[in-house]
Amino acid sequence: MSINRENKTKIIDDYARSEKDTGSPEVQIAILSERISNLTEHFQSHKKDNHSRTGLMRLINQRRSLLAYLKKKNKATYEKLIDKLGIRK
Repeated sequence: MSINRENKTKIIDDYARSEKDTGSPEVQIAILSERISNLTEHFQSHKKDNHSRTGLMRLINQRRSLLAYLKKKNKATYEKLIDKLGIRK
């Protein structure tokens, strides 16, 4: 359910602003999106796993607040990021 090191470094490389950037909102949102998609796949076969569902809701809320922050600070980057990730219509 978690992200392995190779996938995480690939995501960081794809969404980083600079070479050593690991904490920008874009990177954090991309990592959270990957974790959310992994948990969503997990729930296809484990429908009654309510403890993990609570964790999923926390991740979704954290991503939502980061998206709101990014939308407030830099709308162009926000729109480009949601198009690239394929979230929100």
